[in-house]
Amino acid sequence: MIINREDMMELTRRMTPKRNSFTRIAGCYFNEDGENDGTFNIHFLDLPLKDREENLKLAKTVPYSDTNNNLKGYKFMKQSEGNGSIWQLLMAMKSCGLKNDALMDVFYDLVARHYNNNGKGYAVIVFHDCYDVPVKAADKERLGESEEVYDYLICVICPLAGEYEPGKPECGFLFPAFTDRSSDIHHVAVYNSDTAHPHMELADDILGCV
Repeated sequence: MIINREDMMELTRRMTPKRNSFTRIAGCYFNEDGENDGTFNIHFLDLPLKDREENLKLAKTVPYSDTNNNLKGYKFMKQSEGNGSIWQLLMAMKSCGLKNDALMDVFYDLVARHYNNNGKGYAVIVFHDCYDVPVKAADKERLGESEEVYDYLICVICPLAGEYEPGKPECGFLFPAFTDRSSDIHHVAVYNSDTAHPHMELADDILGCV
Protein backbone atom coordinates (compact mmCIF):
# COMPACT_ATOMS: atom_id res chain seq x y z
CA MET A 1 0.00 0.00 0.00
CA ILE A 2 1.37 3.41 -1.01
CA ILE A 3 0.83 6.10 1.64
CA ASN A 4 -0.27 9.54 0.47
CA ARG A 5 1.87 12.20 2.17
CA GLU A 6 -1.00 14.71 2.10
CA ASP A 7 -3.21 12.32 4.09
CA MET A 8 -0.56 12.15 6.80
CA MET A 9 -0.04 15.91 6.81
CA GLU A 10 -3.77 16.38 7.32
CA LEU A 11 -3.48 14.39 10.53
CA THR A 12 -0.27 16.01 11.81
CA ARG A 13 -1.56 19.57 11.32
CA ARG A 14 -4.10 18.85 14.05
CA MET A 15 -1.59 17.50 16.56
CA THR A 16 -1.13 20.69 18.56
CA PRO A 17 -2.34 21.46 22.10
CA LYS A 18 -5.15 23.67 20.73
CA ARG A 19 -6.27 21.65 17.72
CA ASN A 20 -5.90 18.01 18.76
CA SER A 21 -8.92 15.87 19.60
CA PHE A 22 -7.15 12.98 21.33
CA THR A 23 -9.51 11.35 23.79
CA ARG A 24 -7.23 9.02 25.73
CA ILE A 25 -3.66 7.85 26.26
CA ALA A 26 -2.60 4.53 27.74
CA GLY A 27 0.77 2.89 28.15
CA CYS A 28 3.04 0.38 29.78
CA TYR A 29 6.66 0.62 30.96
CA PHE A 30 9.02 -2.33 30.62
CA ASN A 31 12.37 -2.77 32.35
CA GLU A 32 15.61 -3.98 30.75
CA ASP A 33 14.48 -7.59 31.12
CA GLY A 34 11.25 -6.89 29.26
CA GLU A 35 9.12 -7.18 32.40
CA ASN A 36 6.04 -5.03 33.01
CA ASP A 37 7.05 -2.14 35.27
CA GLY A 38 3.71 -0.34 35.49
CA THR A 39 0.84 0.94 33.36
CA PHE A 40 -1.28 4.06 33.03
CA ASN A 41 -4.57 4.93 31.34
CA ILE A 42 -5.92 8.48 31.42
CA HIS A 43 -8.11 10.95 29.57
CA PHE A 44 -5.76 12.98 27.38
CA LEU A 45 -7.09 16.36 28.52
CA ASP A 46 -6.46 15.40 32.15
CA LEU A 47 -2.72 15.56 31.50
CA PRO A 48 -0.89 18.78 32.46
CA LEU A 49 -0.24 21.02 29.45
CA LYS A 50 3.48 20.20 29.38
CA ASP A 51 2.75 16.45 29.33
CA ARG A 52 0.17 16.92 26.57
CA GLU A 53 2.75 18.76 24.48
CA GLU A 54 5.40 16.08 25.02
CA ASN A 55 3.02 13.25 24.21
CA LEU A 56 1.73 14.99 21.10
CA LYS A 57 5.33 15.09 19.85
CA LEU A 58 5.58 11.34 20.38
CA ALA A 59 2.31 10.62 18.57
CA LYS A 60 3.14 13.01 15.73
CA THR A 61 6.36 11.11 15.03
CA VAL A 62 4.44 8.37 13.22
CA PRO A 63 2.36 10.30 10.63
CA TYR A 64 4.97 13.06 10.24
CA SER A 65 7.74 10.62 9.28
CA ASP A 66 9.02 10.09 5.73
CA THR A 67 6.16 8.31 3.97
CA ASN A 68 6.91 5.07 2.13
CA ASN A 69 10.37 5.05 3.72
CA ASN A 70 10.15 5.35 7.50
CA LEU A 71 6.37 4.91 7.35
CA LYS A 72 5.16 2.01 5.22
CA GLY A 73 1.75 0.54 4.51
CA TYR A 74 1.00 -3.10 5.31
CA LYS A 75 -2.05 -5.26 4.70
CA PHE A 76 -3.74 -7.62 7.14
CA MET A 77 -4.29 -10.98 5.48
CA LYS A 78 -7.93 -12.03 5.39
CA GLN A 79 -7.21 -15.08 7.53
CA SER A 80 -5.54 -12.87 10.16
CA GLU A 81 -8.68 -10.83 10.78
CA GLY A 82 -10.61 -13.59 12.55
CA ASN A 83 -11.41 -14.37 16.17
CA GLY A 84 -8.46 -14.01 18.53
CA SER A 85 -6.38 -12.05 16.01
CA ILE A 86 -4.34 -8.91 16.67
CA TRP A 87 -6.62 -7.17 14.16
CA GLN A 88 -9.65 -8.04 16.28
CA LEU A 89 -7.81 -6.82 19.38
CA LEU A 90 -6.94 -3.49 17.75
CA MET A 91 -10.52 -3.04 16.56
CA ALA A 92 -11.75 -3.66 20.11
CA MET A 93 -9.19 -1.25 21.60
CA LYS A 94 -10.31 1.38 19.11
CA SER A 95 -14.02 0.76 19.70
CA CYS A 96 -13.72 1.22 23.47
CA GLY A 97 -11.40 4.21 23.12
CA LEU A 98 -8.67 2.43 25.17
CA LYS A 99 -10.93 2.36 28.24
CA ASN A 100 -10.75 -1.42 28.71
CA ASP A 101 -7.62 -2.19 30.75
CA ALA A 102 -7.95 -5.93 30.15
CA LEU A 103 -7.65 -5.39 26.40
CA MET A 104 -4.67 -3.11 26.91
CA ASP A 105 -2.93 -5.74 29.06
CA VAL A 106 -3.37 -8.33 26.31
CA PHE A 107 -1.80 -5.91 23.84
CA TYR A 108 1.14 -5.09 26.13
CA ASP A 109 1.77 -8.80 26.73
CA LEU A 110 1.80 -9.42 22.98
CA VAL A 111 4.36 -6.67 22.45
CA ALA A 112 6.53 -7.95 25.31
CA ARG A 113 6.61 -11.47 23.85
CA HIS A 114 7.98 -10.33 20.50
CA TYR A 115 9.65 -6.92 20.81
CA ASN A 116 13.45 -6.84 20.64
CA ASN A 117 14.35 -4.23 23.26
CA ASN A 118 18.12 -4.75 22.89
CA GLY A 119 18.49 -4.91 26.67
CA LYS A 120 16.93 -1.47 27.20
CA GLY A 121 13.90 -0.38 29.18
CA TYR A 122 11.11 0.90 26.96
CA ALA A 123 7.59 2.28 26.92
CA VAL A 124 4.61 1.28 24.79
CA ILE A 125 2.24 4.24 24.45
CA VAL A 126 -1.13 4.17 22.67
CA PHE A 127 -3.26 7.18 21.71
CA HIS A 128 -6.91 7.26 20.66
CA ASP A 129 -8.40 9.98 18.49
CA CYS A 130 -11.62 10.73 16.62
CA TYR A 131 -11.18 13.07 13.68
CA ASP A 132 -14.21 14.63 11.96
CA VAL A 133 -12.91 14.51 8.40
CA PRO A 134 -14.22 17.64 6.62
CA VAL A 135 -15.63 17.51 3.12
CA LYS A 136 -13.37 19.19 0.58
CA ALA A 137 -14.33 20.62 -2.80
CA ALA A 138 -12.54 19.73 -6.01
CA ASP A 139 -10.13 22.64 -5.46
CA LYS A 140 -9.33 21.17 -2.00
CA GLU A 141 -11.00 24.04 -0.17
CA ARG A 142 -12.61 22.92 3.07
CA LEU A 143 -16.41 23.02 2.91
CA GLY A 144 -16.94 22.71 6.65
CA GLU A 145 -19.32 19.80 7.21
CA SER A 146 -17.94 16.44 8.32
CA GLU A 147 -17.63 13.67 5.74
CA GLU A 148 -16.89 10.87 8.22
CA VAL A 149 -15.35 10.30 11.62
CA TYR A 150 -11.91 8.71 11.43
CA ASP A 151 -11.60 6.74 14.67
CA TYR A 152 -8.00 5.59 15.07
CA LEU A 153 -5.05 4.55 17.23
CA ILE A 154 -1.43 5.61 17.19
CA CYS A 155 1.09 3.42 19.00
CA VAL A 156 4.72 4.31 19.67
CA ILE A 157 7.44 2.18 21.24
CA CYS A 158 10.16 4.27 22.85
CA PRO A 159 13.39 3.47 24.69
CA LEU A 160 13.39 5.06 28.14
CA ALA A 161 15.57 8.17 28.42
CA GLY A 162 15.11 8.23 32.20
CA GLU A 163 12.86 6.73 34.84
CA TYR A 164 9.41 6.57 33.22
CA GLU A 165 10.63 9.07 30.62
CA PRO A 166 10.13 7.90 27.02
CA GLY A 167 12.71 8.97 24.47
CA LYS A 168 12.29 9.29 20.71
CA PRO A 169 10.11 6.48 19.29
CA GLU A 170 12.00 3.65 17.60
CA CYS A 171 8.89 2.29 15.94
CA GLY A 172 5.12 2.43 16.01
CA PHE A 173 2.00 2.29 13.89
CA LEU A 174 -1.20 4.03 12.81
CA PHE A 175 -4.35 1.90 12.74
CA PRO A 176 -6.54 1.86 10.77
CA ALA A 177 -4.59 3.32 7.87
CA PHE A 178 -5.82 6.70 6.62
CA THR A 179 -6.26 6.15 2.88
CA ASP A 180 -7.76 8.74 0.54
CA ARG A 181 -8.84 10.68 3.65
CA SER A 182 -10.83 7.70 4.91
CA SER A 183 -10.52 4.85 7.39
CA ASP A 184 -8.96 1.70 5.91
CA ILE A 185 -9.37 -1.08 8.47
CA HIS A 186 -7.59 -3.69 6.33
CA HIS A 187 -4.28 -1.80 6.33
CA VAL A 188 -1.90 -0.38 8.93
CA ALA A 189 0.89 2.19 8.58
CA VAL A 190 4.05 0.99 10.36
CA TYR A 191 6.83 3.36 11.44
CA ASN A 192 10.53 2.63 11.94
CA SER A 193 13.02 5.34 12.84
CA ASP A 194 16.02 3.37 11.54
CA THR A 195 15.27 1.98 8.09
CA ALA A 196 18.66 0.24 7.98
CA HIS A 197 17.81 -1.74 11.13
CA PRO A 198 14.00 -1.75 11.37
CA HIS A 199 12.04 -3.55 14.06
CA MET A 200 10.55 -6.02 11.60
CA GLU A 201 9.05 -7.96 14.50
CA LEU A 202 6.47 -5.19 14.81
CA ALA A 203 4.95 -5.87 11.38
CA ASP A 204 5.76 -9.58 11.19
CA ASP A 205 5.18 -10.96 14.69
CA ILE A 206 3.16 -8.38 16.62
CA LEU A 207 0.81 -7.08 13.92
CA GLY A 208 1.02 -10.16 11.70
CA CYS A 209 0.69 -8.25 8.43
CA VAL A 210 2.50 -8.25 5.10
